[in-house]
Amino acid sequence: PGHYMPPQGRIRIGITMGDPSGIGPEVVLKALSTCIKHGRKSMTGYVVIGDLRVMRAAALRCSRAFVRLLDTPPPCISFIDLRTIDFSKFRFGFSRPEYGRASIEYLDAAMDMISGGSVDCLVTGPICKESINAAGYTYGGHTEYLADRSGVRDVVMMLMNENLKFSLVTRHIALRRVAKKLNPGLIQKTVVESADALKRYFAVSSPRIVVCGLNPHASDNGVIGAEENEVISPAIKNISLKKTVIDGPLPSDIAVWKASQGYYDCVIAMFHDQALIPLKLTGADSGVNMTLGLPFVRTSPLHGTAFDIAGRGSADPSSFIAALTLAEQCIRNLKKD
Repeated sequence: PGHYMPPQGRIRIGITMGDPSGIGPEVVLKALSTCIKHGRKSMTGYVVIGDLRVMRAAALRCSRAFVRLLDTPPPCISFIDLRTIDFSKFRFGFSRPEYGRASIEYLDAAMDMISGGSVDCLVTGPICKESINAAGYTYGGHTEYLADRSGVRDVVMMLMNENLKFSLVTRHIALRRVAKKLNPGLIQKTVVESADALKRYFAVSSPRIVVCGLNPHASDNGVIGAEENEVISPAIKNISLKKTVIDGPLPSDIAVWKASQGYYDCVIAMFHDQALIPLKLTGADSGVNMTLGLPFVRTSPLHGTAFDIAGRGSADPSSFIAALTLAEQCIRNLKKD
């Protein structure tokens, strides 16, 4: 857009609004307001990609201060208004193909900015998988889209809060398919990417990683399943990383407890809910999703579109603030290298 002005700031964070009908527009505004109040505006610039009409509608449901943020943004904030939806028919809180299409178009614009060096990293607002699939896309979510656009074959989903970090061996697949999906290469990729991320993004010089078993009690040495002995243990034994401790497979309850007590820096989970349940129980407000293996830093909040409260002005921006903070921290650590 011709009116776009690059934001001021030594670090430039690209932000996609997410599904227009969800809480993304609201939490983006609330998070930006919090960040600039805490004095980051001189150090960090923010580029928000989405639909300004939708963001204004969200702002009007929250506070006049957010309307002013849109009308007269500080030099550290720029908005790219794609105007991709028919606003005359727009409503918060609904899954529709046009909203799914808009979500992908925001991401397309963000990827162009990443490729062109206009932003240093990307923080993504929540999208609706039902909407993007109804629009004709076959992505399981952000992770798969970003991997495809980046030409990366294998990426790793790392989820974290203030207390725990998890990396997922499998992501959004049915539970009955998990055991068949597991293989040594996938487990090793997850461990190696996690160790590299701990060193590069989190400045952990000697990472300590624990690998969960798949079965209850990590199978009790083959009594409750064979995956630990036949797949997980051999995969771990064949990983050789300098200055990295890799333990397991441990029963998942023991692995998570030990990590929560500071014995480990990251837990490798075999499936989605093995990680998400303890994460949300121990700190959903500070939860962040990070994609490892991409050629750039990408984070997102741990929550979804929350259609049930969208457009009411009541959404909690804590997770989005945590995602912005993490992206900035990662870029700072990379710049130190």
